[in-house]
Amino acid sequence: EDDIKKALRTNICRCTGYKKIIEGVQLTAAILRGEEEIDSRREEGAVYGVGIPAFRNDVRDKVTGTGLYTNDVEMEGMLHASAVRSAYPRARVLDIDFSAALELPGVVAVYTAEDVPNNKVGHIMQDWDVMIAKGDITRFVGDAIALVVAESEEILEEAKALVKIDYEELQAYCSIEAALAEDAESIHPGGNMCQQRHITRGDVKAAFENSAYVLTESFSTPFTEHAFLEPECSVAFPYKDGVKVLSSDQGTHAVQEEISIMLGWDPERIVVENLYVGGAFGGKEDVSVQHLAALCAVKLNKAVKVRLSRDESLAFHPKRHPMEATFTLACDEQGMLTGLDADIYFDTGAYASLCAPVLERACTHSVGPYSYQNTDIRGYGVYTNNVPAGAYRGFGVCQTEFALECMLDILAKKVGISPWEIRYRNAIEPGKVLPNGQIADQSTALKETLEAVKDIYEANRDHAGLACAMKNTGVGVGLPDKGRARLEVHDGKVEVFCGASDLGQGSTTVFAQMVAELSGLGRKDIYVHASNTENSPDSGMSSGSRQTLVSGEAVRLATTQFVEALKEVDGDLSKLEGREFAAEYFEPTDKLGADKPNPKSHIAYAYATHLVILDEEGKISDIYAAHDSGKVVNPLSIQGQIEGGALMGMGFALTEDFKTENGYVKSKFGTLGLLRSTDIPNIHAIYVEKKDLLDVAYGAKGIGEITSIPTAPAAQNAYYALDGILRNTLPMAETAYSKPKKEFGKKE
Repeated sequence: EDDIKKALRTNICRCTGYKKIIEGVQLTAAILRGEEEIDSRREEGAVYGVGIPAFRNDVRDKVTGTGLYTNDVEMEGMLHASAVRSAYPRARVLDIDFSAALELPGVVAVYTAEDVPNNKVGHIMQDWDVMIAKGDITRFVGDAIALVVAESEEILEEAKALVKIDYEELQAYCSIEAALAEDAESIHPGGNMCQQRHITRGDVKAAFENSAYVLTESFSTPFTEHAFLEPECSVAFPYKDGVKVLSSDQGTHAVQEEISIMLGWDPERIVVENLYVGGAFGGKEDVSVQHLAALCAVKLNKAVKVRLSRDESLAFHPKRHPMEATFTLACDEQGMLTGLDADIYFDTGAYASLCAPVLERACTHSVGPYSYQNTDIRGYGVYTNNVPAGAYRGFGVCQTEFALECMLDILAKKVGISPWEIRYRNAIEPGKVLPNGQIADQSTALKETLEAVKDIYEANRDHAGLACAMKNTGVGVGLPDKGRARLEVHDGKVEVFCGASDLGQGSTTVFAQMVAELSGLGRKDIYVHASNTENSPDSGMSSGSRQTLVSGEAVRLATTQFVEALKEVDGDLSKLEGREFAAEYFEPTDKLGADKPNPKSHIAYAYATHLVILDEEGKISDIYAAHDSGKVVNPLSIQGQIEGGALMGMGFALTEDFKTENGYVKSKFGTLGLLRSTDIPNIHAIYVEKKDLLDVAYGAKGIGEITSIPTAPAAQNAYYALDGILRNTLPMAETAYSKPKKEFGKKE
């Protein structure tokens, strides 16, 4: 195994945490040695359905390299486009001279803001300029100013260098403190406060006055990069009375909407289709290149490809929000939590992106998965001249739950009980009330995840750290969660249409398993289409760990209709040829601050406990990741999700940092601090299934985000157990992974 790790060290894996790749290499070696046989029928699955390990639908395409990603697309006469971007974080554009570029043979066109029908886009707030116009002010070094179209990428790069832009450099505001200073100029109209949230419940002041222990600590977390393996790419071309856009994204209908805003068209004239998507982790929720490709295709009536290089992708797409926060947490003499007060500041960079919902999740989850009723949480999202921040796996919760979970260990020490005990005493249970007022449903199994790691923790407690987490399923907080699906029967197969982007997480496989569970059909009889706005019903963004539950329930409902129809024809599928079965799942939620004693903020929550164990050198030897994600639809897939998420959380804690300096990006892909195959500990994926489950989507709750949340505080708590030092800034200093490296040796 060590030889395999060393051989893979120069490769980056962001999805599975390397473990499944290593196992794949070992299996291949066994096959080559004649110790294992290849069964080509194995991928079809003799038994297929919910709860049964299943290969992904796309496994053959991806393993053999035949799967089509957007950058693989070539069309006759296809042009290439790329943006010339701002050289400064904040500067007034005085002049744009592209005459020399137009004279270069092979250059087809150069566009500026004047050529864009509506120059503002944005997933929620339309505050992001497609291009910065002459006379306007740039907001970060990634702002597009001119868009060059050429016959080849080689000509394109030469032409971009010929575009001359004159600037008046202005003072940039590259920190929260600088942007909120009294004399700071506004980055956007209305000031530099992008979003604010204030969540109160109970009486925190009185709770603190009557508490045995009150603890205040401050925390700081950095920008971090998604590091998905496929940089952004889009191909657009004339289609019917509009344009078709092939896109690597997290929501085809959202991309369609943003392009329609830019062009001023009815959305139906724009068709957006997913090919294979090479990872996202939240980083492909915003439009990046799709709208630029569409603009060029419409202007020129030709196919146009726009793609970002790896360096461009790093520099321009939104990151995880950096956080500066101060938490005050209190408990009584028995360690029962009594109240939380928090000030949370997020740097959202140059544009809003997903600031509003990310800030909401950060605030609502800052309380942790515990049962206490006095909270006062103030959240602020601040515009700066840094790279934008937006959606990232964990959606703001990684930052705030890191703070809370680290403080719990200090309180436990004051009370005189173990970190495991303080969590178990406070853990939310079915029927109890979360700090946001929502009553925990019957599927809640946080205590069971704690019980799953107790014995291992007790055997290693002087060099081990625990952390718990909760993460919402679905969008919620006043927005209804909708899932839509349609089944069609063609040529003896059931085809599934659902506008849910599969980013590599395996949602198309999950949907096929759900159809099989009710219908009894085999894998080869079910085909799930990629998301396409022309034929797939809108099922929302692939984010918020929502698609397995929300769209999965829509698939289940549609399958129920299909099964009833199949019974009516005595199981003869051919008699249903051409029939369609459509369904929608719709679940309302309550707004933040709803005037209800027990508002329903989200349709469900997943829970987890992670245990990190250090070796004698202070390196992480093992991570035990126990998860309550409801019914596990695909046990094979969930292992990879847990392993990959845990490793991502470990990197967040110890090594990852997207470095900027005065608004300029200083990181390269190789300097992000991404963990390599030789860095991985033993990761033990544990999933807890209760008998009492939700009555939707077979009881599944989703696993995508929560896997990355508890590892960072668990790692900090392991070091705290070792030396009593609170490491409240990420990535952590004074560890076996930091520079300079801390030497631990044997603990006496």
